Order: sequence, then structure tokens, then C-alpha cells
Amino acid sequence: MNRDPILIASHLGKRFPLSRKQQKERRTESKYLEAVRDLSFELYQGEIFALLGPNGAGKTTTLRMLSGLISPSEGEITLLGEKITRKTDSVRSHIGFLTSELKLNNFFTPDYTFTFMGRLYGLNDETINNRKEELFNLFGVKDFAFTKIGELSTGMKQKVSLAVSLINNPDLIIFDEPTNGLDILASKAVENYLLKLKEDGKAIIISTHIFSLVEKLADKALIILNGAKAYEDSMANIEKEGGIEKVFFSVYQEEKA
Repeated sequence: MNRDPILIASHLGKRFPLSRKQQKERRTESKYLEAVRDLSFELYQGEIFALLGPNGAGKTTTLRMLSGLISPSEGEITLLGEKITRKTDSVRSHIGFLTSELKLNNFFTPDYTFTFMGRLYGLNDETINNRKEELFNLFGVKDFAFTKIGELSTGMKQKVSLAVSLINNPDLIIFDEPTNGLDILASKAVENYLLKLKEDGKAIIISTHIFSLVEKLADKALIILNGAKAYEDSMANIEKEGGIEKVFFSVYQEEKA
């Protein structure tokens, strides 16, 4: 297997402008919110990379930059040897991104949504139907394929979102809380599928608050605090330090001290 990095994030930074009202609320004279600063890491094929941090640490901003939804204020992201920008559709077509910000149209059915998204990716109907059969069966969507999304449960909507995010058979998979809202059986199906994707040589990033999920799946973990890298190591080394939960709270307490 190729051991060159499939993804390189180099000195990423992201600033958002603050209005006068926001400056007053935050009690700051700064005109910008620095959400992410000087963040670097690499991801390889056949590797699951866990991103951890408390709410507001910069995880979602980082994932949005990696997916090409927003551009960094500083630094650059390279996927498959090509720089990612918001205008680089040829690179972004290799990315699958699941986020809580993905809003499905309540008046559409899973079947229609999947086909619509597949055609946006330029897939032919045969490929779309084959992927639909595989992913709907895997995530238990098949029996609800023609039910309006607005009538589905929260968990079923998450399953549809999972299927849609994987429609293009991406090389880089970015999942923000992939098991959120899922029951035990569906969560297990997601875990097993992520391990299968890893075996297939996919590069995977998961952001989660569930330590047990990190221990089951991840090869490496990176902890972000206040927008910056606070810790990064392999899970093998983390286990030697007592596990990801112990390491996380140790790093967190050190940062606060």
C-alpha cells in the first residue's frame, strides 16, 4: 500500500470577522475570532484518524476546511497531491463529508435524495442504483426508501445522511459524530463499515465525543483545544498511557493550568 500521505494539513488557520455586537459580547477589541491556528497533521491510506476536543475547540471549523466547504485563512490542505480549494471540484469529488449541518429536504424521499445527489456527482444511473442498493441495505434504509424524510425518525435521518455522504465512494471520509442518534445495532453497523473502508484503503477522519468509539476504531488521535493542536499520538502509545479518556483529561487539565 502507498505510504505517502493522502492528506496533508499544513499550518492551518481560520479567522472569522466579529461584528461590534459580537466584540462587545465577547469583551474583546479584536475584530476577528481565531477559530483554528497553526494546525498541522497527515493522514494515510487505510488509516482512521480521530479528532477530539470540547465544544468550541475548532473541530467543526477544521472539518469544514478539510472538506473544502470553507477556505483556510492561513496554511494549505493537499489531498492526493492536489491543493484543496472551494473551487477545486475535481479534488472535492474524492471527499465524503457527514456533518450535523447537512440538512435533508423533508419533502423528498431517501430514494429521490440519493439519486439527486448521485447525479450531482456525475454518476450514471447504474452506479447510483448499485450504490443505493448496497448502502440502503447496510444502514437499514431500504424499507423507508419512499417515505418522506420529514416523517422519518432522527436515527433514520442520520442513516440516510450516512448513505448520501458515501455515494461517491470517496477516498477521504470525514465523519462528524457518525453514530449520533443511532441505536446500538445501527452504531455497530457504522463501526463495522468504517473498519471495512479502512481495509479497502480509505482514509478516514472521525470527530466524536465517544471515547470507546475512538478506542475501537482509531489508529491515531489528535486533541484540539482553543483552536490549536494540544496532543497527537498513535493509539498504541495512547493505550500505554492509560487510554484515550485518561490522556484527554490530562491534556485538558494541563491546558487549563
